[in-house]
Amino acid sequence: MTDYLPLRPSSLSHEEFIDAYGGIYEHSPWVAEKVWQLHMRFTVDRPASLHFAMKQIVDGAGEEKQLALLCAHPDLAGKLALAGELTAESTAEQMSAGLDLCTEAEFEELQALNKLYREKFGFPFIIAVRGLTRTDIIESFRLRVHHDRETEFATALAEVHKIALLRLKNL
Repeated sequence: MTDYLPLRPSSLSHEEFIDAYGGIYEHSPWVAEKVWQLHMRFTVDRPASLHFAMKQIVDGAGEEKQLALLCAHPDLAGKLALAGELTAESTAEQMSAGLDLCTEAEFEELQALNKLYREKFGFPFIIAVRGLTRTDIIESFRLRVHHDRETEFATALAEVHKIALLRLKNL
């Protein structure tokens, strides 16, 4: 993780920075905007340093903004995936876990779990799927739906941070 990002943040204009890094946190360019405002006088050219700065912004944003960030994520194998309306990153991530290859029974279970989870917590189930199989994901889903809201809110935010780091490393 000591390699520099291919688009060195310190060499970019404001617009270039937002274009390059505004999608690291799903549909939440405000994270990159705040990093630009607060951290561009420092070096954030390495994935670890940019991720740390972005994570600090999210962690300090307050529950309302954090909830909006969580709600910006799509359901796993949900309506947006079926309609082909996910971001390119989310599409690739869900396909890498085989969620596009669900059996009818797995798909129906995911739909039921998505509904139950959203009703219970008020945000979608979020998991960094890279390296997981759809069986792993469904099993985690089955377990996490029984958490209390505070535990699951913290777990979902931690997963969002993992996704962001993976996206930065993938650039």
